[in-house]
Amino acid sequence: MQPRFDDITDATLAGAGWFPGRSVSIDSWVELLRAEGVEMHGAAAEFLVEFGGLESANEGPGITRAREPFTFDPGECVGEGDRFLEWSQDLGRQIFPIGILDHGRFFLGLDENSELYCVEDWVATFGRMPVGMIHLVRGVMPAVLG
Repeated sequence: MQPRFDDITDATLAGAGWFPGRSVSIDSWVELLRAEGVEMHGAAAEFLVEFGGLESANEGPGITRAREPFTFDPGECVGEGDRFLEWSQDLGRQIFPIGILDHGRFFLGLDENSELYCVEDWVATFGRMPVGMIHLVRGVMPAVLG
């Protein structure tokens, strides 16, 4: 079986508490975001079951941008439901909030095709999983959309 992530991404995620087969409850996040009108789709549920609650102090030079700390906690996006709904409508994708990047300077989202996004007043993609995770962790500049 081929590894899912590269060694650096594996080590970074493991340092945040991730391990293959990890599974956490997502019920509270489903309810929090549903109250804002944002429904969790299958890809977001699958992602959060495995990675939800992880927080990484990932910092330093990256490949094409600095590596930045991230937290996979949709609760950090409460109050931003409209932002995710509007970008979803504009892009024709269902972008579900999954956490924050750089201590809340940016939001992170995942669409129904497991594409990982940086969300602000603009949207950029890190790519589809697992490449999107590698780009996030290794410091690859996401491609701005629109």
